Amino acid sequence: MLMYLLGVALIALGIGVSIALHEIGHLVPAKLSGVKCPQYMIGFGPTLWSRQIGETQYGIKAIPLGGYVRMIGMFPPKPGDPEGTLRGSSTGRWSALVEDARAQSAQEVRPGDEDRVFYKLRTSRKLAVMLGGPFMNLLIATVLMGGIVTLHGQHVPVDGAKVKGVVACVKPVTQSKDRGTCQDSDRKSPAAAAGMRAEDVIVEIDGAPVRSSSDVSKLVRPRIDQPTPVVVQRGDQRVTLNVTPIRNSLPEYDEKGEPRRKADGSFVLTEAGYIGTSTGQNTRLEQQSPTVVPGLVAQGVVQTGGVILRLPEKLVGIWDAAFGSAERSTDSPMSVVGVGRVAGDVASTMEFMGVKLAGIGDLVVILAMLLAGLNIALFVFNLIPLMPLDGGHVIGALWEGLRRQIARLRGAPDPGYVDVAKGLPIAYAVSILLIGMSVLLIYADLVKPVKL
Repeated sequence: MLMYLLGVALIALGIGVSIALHEIGHLVPAKLSGVKCPQYMIGFGPTLWSRQIGETQYGIKAIPLGGYVRMIGMFPPKPGDPEGTLRGSSTGRWSALVEDARAQSAQEVRPGDEDRVFYKLRTSRKLAVMLGGPFMNLLIATVLMGGIVTLHGQHVPVDGAKVKGVVACVKPVTQSKDRGTCQDSDRKSPAAAAGMRAEDVIVEIDGAPVRSSSDVSKLVRPRIDQPTPVVVQRGDQRVTLNVTPIRNSLPEYDEKGEPRRKADGSFVLTEAGYIGTSTGQNTRLEQQSPTVVPGLVAQGVVQTGGVILRLPEKLVGIWDAAFGSAERSTDSPMSVVGVGRVAGDVASTMEFMGVKLAGIGDLVVILAMLLAGLNIALFVFNLIPLMPLDGGHVIGALWEGLRRQIARLRGAPDPGYVDVAKGLPIAYAVSILLIGMSVLLIYADLVKPVKL
């Protein structure tokens, strides 16, 4: 229990620091640009602690699900109105919402602060302020991943298939409900009977070299009831085991290596040789050059972007898992609660994705990897071009700059500021969706957590 709490505490600290640095990524360029920033807050809800330093109140709030920097003058006056004009509320619901937000923004501007408002910044400075937060997350991820692969090392594939586990007894795939238990009458699996162990590395089957995990299946399946020599690397020794694959009902695979399924979702079964092991690619830990880090970060960004593009589909799967019998996929999006649970589980079991950790050093590396992945997710997610996310403000700044550049080239008058306040109805709708998504993820992480 103590190790579980340690894992949760360490990842929570890392998340808190990531949020704080994200907001600093906004705060510093805003202050350097002359924008007045009355508040810098970590979290939402009631304030737990705060301190006034200069013109900015720094504080921590009760709900640690984000943070914000409050800058004055986020919304420009309505086109045609002089600065500081406060209009009465409009009769339309959405119009009233926009006008109220515009009025509140104008009220924050005190005499003497008229030139310290956000909306007056030139396009490049607006982009620096809004992109500062996401790129801080990208920097954090880069530093963490760089430290991991250059100092600790990266697992690179080498020949062989590492045995992750050995099935104790034979169970047909149709008996999925009780496959984890063995009765005295159950037959030992061929691998267990031959003395194969977890962490063995299969290097040869019947004289044929094994270069990957898929080779094990290819070489074993045709050899039903045929005694087969299997050479494994066990520590510094090579051991030859005599294994006789038995006939078993196993899933049939397509040319891509994916199991074939029937219309009802069940596996297409075939009779094939079976020894009772789960294997993965054999790897070796090697320290990498710093030059590989940008490629690893870019790969993480692309993968995260793919998950976000499939987010509606993923959320349906999470709903089915949370309120039904479906399982959570290992690549399922998680809330901070889910990340905390994974960190706690890894710390308490000292195991990650079926691999035993050698010590505290390995645990720190895994937690750093989780934190790097979370920061990449924050980078990509915040760039979604919808308000209130940073990407929504970036789109507004780019559109404003483009309009002014076109007007300048045409010799036309300056078109003025983009009225981003008109996007508030969309911002509120997106906020409601984000809150709903967060509630679903937190609930799913509590009742059906991701197992890595």
